[in-house]
Amino acid sequence: MTMYPDQQKKLKLIREAVEEQLAARSLGTRSPEGLFAPIDYTLRLGGKRIRPLLACAAATAFTEAWQRALPVAVALEIFHNFTLLHDDLMDRSPLRRGQETVYRRWGDNTAILSGDAMSIEAYASLAEVADKSLLAELLPRFSQMALEVCVGQQYDMEFETRSEVRVEEYMEMIRLKTSVLLGSSLELGALVGGATAEQARALYAVGIQLGLAFQIQDDLLDVYGDEKTFGKPIGGDIVNAKKTLLLLYTLEQLQGEDLKRLQEILTYTPEERRAYIDEVRALYDKAGTRLYAEAEIERLSTEAYRGVEQLPLREEGRELLLALFHTLSGRTK
Repeated sequence: MTMYPDQQKKLKLIREAVEEQLAARSLGTRSPEGLFAPIDYTLRLGGKRIRPLLACAAATAFTEAWQRALPVAVALEIFHNFTLLHDDLMDRSPLRRGQETVYRRWGDNTAILSGDAMSIEAYASLAEVADKSLLAELLPRFSQMALEVCVGQQYDMEFETRSEVRVEEYMEMIRLKTSVLLGSSLELGALVGGATAEQARALYAVGIQLGLAFQIQDDLLDVYGDEKTFGKPIGGDIVNAKKTLLLLYTLEQLQGEDLKRLQEILTYTPEERRAYIDEVRALYDKAGTRLYAEAEIERLSTEAYRGVEQLPLREEGRELLLALFHTLSGRTK
């Protein structure tokens, strides 16, 4: 699907409006600086702003006045970045978007406290919707999403120390950790735009499918992607023995000596595994893992597109949503 100039223009307009709203919160000028400067720093690192774009596009599917969704869009973006801030701390990641992470720059305690403040700031933005009667619907849904993201992160951490994780468990983990935020972006944006609860929930389901496809695509690119377009070294998940869909599916499919060999490689240190990326990839191919992952991406993406096409949406909003979906499920980096 091609993104036409008018769609690009609308998305650019939405993104600029989101950036203006984030800047208007003046997080970099509040006191104490030690609490708010890391928040401002985190939000200024940028990113694709996918979640606020989805929220405003969903509103556009029901109203011309997509600006109504800006408080929701900003709340989602702040919350998303809060999760990244804490994820970096838990994972001890030194860089985020090429810049030093908050805990490395300000320390663990500041990263915890500034992250907590970000989550509260997200609720403050959500409460700024013009139609206050919507808060009775928005707040419980936002809170449920927030809790589920935490549940997904906990599962992800527990999987690191478990010897066996089933594919179904992994899919549930990424549904919680990744998909519910995309689903909620569509649902909350639609509600502010005037959708019925049923229509908004249908878009939430679409976002879940999209999020799953997004994460599987990410797993696939890490093993089979082009390093120049992917933006980071290929094979990092193999080196770190990360329990991705590709690894878990391969472990379930292989038998005999092939299975023993993969299990042996997993006992090596990360540095040792660097020399075996090609061998592990060959084992993935032998198990049919790439074909399985590509088929899952296609299935989930098709379900997401079909879900949008079956809803009674404004044509401008429908086309904008489908164009956004394409950039996610069909991305190369």
